Amino acid sequence: MDAKTQAKYEARAKIVKALAHPARLLIVDELSKAGERCVCELTEMIGSDMSTVSRHLAVLKGAGVIEDDKRGQMVFYRLRVKCVMDFFDCIESVMACNLKRQQELLK
Repeated sequence: MDAKTQAKYEARAKIVKALAHPARLLIVDELSKAGERCVCELTEMIGSDMSTVSRHLAVLKGAGVIEDDKRGQMVFYRLRVKCVMDFFDCIESVMACNLKRQQELLK
């Protein structure tokens, strides 16, 4: 694999790894519905302490999935690109296909 191809796959892996945590999936899902949320709202929703939620947000931001906007003392987060939800749809299609296969095995 040449360097350009490897860099492309590493960039993809970084994004997928950033999404590979239940709390981060919840954050992305919530931001897709709400438009934006402050850290305090996300902390309450996830049920973790603020430093843990901030680390999750930093991972998502570092991968380019979300962006932030500081307003005074508050920081608001929003999705950087909405198409990440298409990836969620794809994941759910795979889950449905897996369920169908498992149900067929039980017959």
